[in-house]
Amino acid sequence: MATLSDIGVAAAINILSACVFLIAFAILRIQPVNDRVYFPKWYLKGLRSSPLHSGTIVNKFVNLDFRAYLKFLNWMPAALQMPEPELIDHAGLDSAVYLRIYLIGLKIFVPIAFIAFSVMVPVNWTNRTLELSNLTYSDLDKLSISNIPLGSQRFWTHLVMAYIFTFWTCYVLKREYAIIASMRLHFLASERRRPDQFTVLVRNVPPDPDESVSELVEHFFMVNHQDHYLTNQVVYNANKLTALVNEKKKKQNWLDYYQLKYTRNLSKRPTSKTGFLGLFGKTVDAIDYYTSEIEKLSKEISDERTNIIGSSKSIMPAAFVSFRTRWGAAVCAQTQQARNPTLWLTEWAPEPRDVYWDNLAIPYVSLSIRRLIVAVAFFFLTFFFMIPIAFVQSLANIEGIEKALPFLKSLIEAKAVKSFIQGFLPGIALKIFLIFLPSILMLMSKFEGFSSISALERRSATRYYIFQFVNVFLGSIITGTAFQQLNNFMHQSANEIPKTVGVSIPMKATFFITYIMVDGWAGVAGEILRLKPLIFFHLKNFFLVKTEKDREEAMDPGSLGFNTGEPQIQLYFLLGLVYAVVSPILLPFIIVFFGLAYVVYRHQIINVYNQEYESAAAFWPDVHGRIITALIVSQLLLMGLLSTKGASHSTPLLITLPVLTIWFHLFCKGRYEPAFIRYPLQEAVMKDTLERTREPNFNLKEYLQDAYIHPVFKGEEDIESDAASEDGKLEPSLVPTKRQSRFNTPLPSKRSGSSPPLLSDFDANTRV
Repeated sequence: MATLSDIGVAAAINILSACVFLIAFAILRIQPVNDRVYFPKWYLKGLRSSPLHSGTIVNKFVNLDFRAYLKFLNWMPAALQMPEPELIDHAGLDSAVYLRIYLIGLKIFVPIAFIAFSVMVPVNWTNRTLELSNLTYSDLDKLSISNIPLGSQRFWTHLVMAYIFTFWTCYVLKREYAIIASMRLHFLASERRRPDQFTVLVRNVPPDPDESVSELVEHFFMVNHQDHYLTNQVVYNANKLTALVNEKKKKQNWLDYYQLKYTRNLSKRPTSKTGFLGLFGKTVDAIDYYTSEIEKLSKEISDERTNIIGSSKSIMPAAFVSFRTRWGAAVCAQTQQARNPTLWLTEWAPEPRDVYWDNLAIPYVSLSIRRLIVAVAFFFLTFFFMIPIAFVQSLANIEGIEKALPFLKSLIEAKAVKSFIQGFLPGIALKIFLIFLPSILMLMSKFEGFSSISALERRSATRYYIFQFVNVFLGSIITGTAFQQLNNFMHQSANEIPKTVGVSIPMKATFFITYIMVDGWAGVAGEILRLKPLIFFHLKNFFLVKTEKDREEAMDPGSLGFNTGEPQIQLYFLLGLVYAVVSPILLPFIIVFFGLAYVVYRHQIINVYNQEYESAAAFWPDVHGRIITALIVSQLLLMGLLSTKGASHSTPLLITLPVLTIWFHLFCKGRYEPAFIRYPLQEAVMKDTLERTREPNFNLKEYLQDAYIHPVFKGEEDIESDAASEDGKLEPSLVPTKRQSRFNTPLPSKRSGSSPPLLSDFDANTRV
């Protein structure tokens, strides 16, 4: 069992690793040759110029100003100087609110840690229960609830502390929910005009034999939203075209590489092989080969584009419908459009950057089946994934290694090696296995068919959190594979499960301390170093870059990665709330993580990350809900633990806590969550009125007409002329409908220059 010395060794290793990463970053970031790696956001905004354009040859690559090295840590205070309103203008509300998650961690756990070490640690330490027992224990266990004798009156301290910690956590959560809901509404009210504010995504458009999807959509909304409807853009199935365009880009990169290589050595034409990865097959002239391949792909792209435009089969029963006002869009997005609730389904359109175009081609009727398949697959992934993790972790301890490699026993028993294995190896083994998980979960989310990147990330984050709860938290606490755990739980009564997990919690404090240091401390410090983007940028810069545009494309600013970052943060909330009462020794390690991560990610958001989309903090209800879940889990596990300690008299009082917490969650859900789901009509009217006053002659139709054209079509005149309206006027022009039945569309189409007839004239017109 790990001792304080083992924890000290693990802490020293991780502190040393974090310091090495931070020092390496501080030195690398001030080198001119790395400027685009560590400050890409400013380049993308056009507010920073490359230091490589001035100075001597040496100064273009190496910073020779020794005063800069004396101030190599000034990035930390610089990261904290930008005020939050300026940060929102600079990086968006999503980024600013994401940082507040770390601040909430500090707000919750700093006071809790102070109280726990002032009250609970002395209560636990001043017992001799473990000393008088025959159990194997460590010095850390003496600081935990394990050192309290059975039936002791001291358990009342833990009960009172559970109430105090719960009330404090709920107070912080309510205050933050109110602040962030207000920030969201203010952001939406003050934000510049965006296409998604006027646009609704309509899905499951019913088929009509007489009209195209575009005409059908237009007629429906001109009838049911006749004073507010403006225009629509149908959705094309352009997945094959997208694949061809991406393939052409790859070929173009190889052509650029070989052309650049040839310019550096004109005496020899570069060659390549036509097989897999250019390693196999026939040897050919590389420039001629890739030039011909690009020409072939260009023809295929042109043919496919023509095929998409000319075929009605390429048009999906979905469309982006735009309105004259935000009020009109809000009414449409938040109401049922037809008598049949499964047709004409409307939702707020994602902003154009946020649209995941590939999934718009998925038939709506198949989405439920896809989500069922993914739910089953995720269940088996969750419980099968624990098998290799359990195997590796069984080897990542003294007994496992000695059993697998008996000839290393003498080396392993050395004090330094033993401390390293017990204090470091289990955490790093778990971290390695979790590297591949986010990609698998994102693939599952894409298969489900969500139409926006933000929705994909939120669903992936939810599954990542569930996975970590089962495999990292429960899987590390309870011995055996996840299927063995599932079997045990299925054969236990419901009130026995908290006891089973609760008893094991104090014994696993050491493992979670090492995990926090490996994943939290060293992991966050490694994030700021950006080693992978640094290497790839210089490789691209050497082999592919010919122009400043190429150099800009070689930058990889990345983004926050909500689908991986937020579930990791939630794991620390879970550990902190569970161990706050049971073993408070974890709290300082968690506080260090939240503090370090806040500074590092604030720096990255200001200087590096280029967020792919802006959802106006739509993810916050998920964040709040997961912290509430962690709080309830901590209460149930404490209840189970105390019931095994002869303190069953505390159970009725502890049952009250989850009930109060659930009531609090429902209160917050009803009071604040609507701000994240619906757009108040009052806000929409105010914003519309203000804009009409400021810009009475603004041509909204021209602004919106190509906002939701598929990216592979943009820049192509033939597509834009077909997809956009034929005239740029604000008022839609009309033609008689082609359909034989007039029950659903008593108004004609907009495609001619004729003015709309009166309803009384319509019947006569259609009979002609």
